[in-house]
Amino acid sequence: MSRPPLPPFTRQTAAQKARMAEDAWNSRDPQRVSLAYTEDSVWRNRSEFLKGRPAIVEFLSRKWAREHDYRLIKDLWAFDDNHIAVRFQYEWHDGAGNWFRSYGNEQWEFDEAGLMRRREASINDVAITAADRRFHWPAGPRPADVAGRAAEPFSPLVGEMRALPPRPPSFRGASGQASESGISLSTPPCRKIVDSLAP
Repeated sequence: MSRPPLPPFTRQTAAQKARMAEDAWNSRDPQRVSLAYTEDSVWRNRSEFLKGRPAIVEFLSRKWAREHDYRLIKDLWAFDDNHIAVRFQYEWHDGAGNWFRSYGNEQWEFDEAGLMRRREASINDVAITAADRRFHWPAGPRPADVAGRAAEPFSPLVGEMRALPPRPPSFRGASGQASESGISLSTPPCRKIVDSLAP
């Protein structure tokens, strides 16, 4: 089974892949979501480790039994060949009506057919009030007129945007060397990742 777009990814096809994943997860249909992954796909989701589609379906069924009125936005962060990195936010409430916004990052690896064979997700939950909610569209895919969150460095709950900490003195930008590690941001795959973050 092939699931376009296929690697190697461009900025456009990587963004398309991220939006397809977002739409599928917003359906809250575990079977539908599982079809984007290989039969033996391996996951790390927070501190939980999974392998295979049946385990994915079981995990997602538990997740959406607990996370009510789930709304998700994923944004492309970087890409290279058959890898994509995204960051995301989703809002939900538990059975007692307590609201949360969950912030996360994912790393994806795809096979030649465009199916995801590896997914690693790190996620943190922040308690919010119902008045803090940002995602109010009807259940299902995010409407086209609702923008992503890519332009927001932190998306704080309250108060002013916190300033980013200063870069280390050894950081010289996209044309130089990165810190003491000697890793050059001007060589692939780092060059492509840097380009993907450019405005």
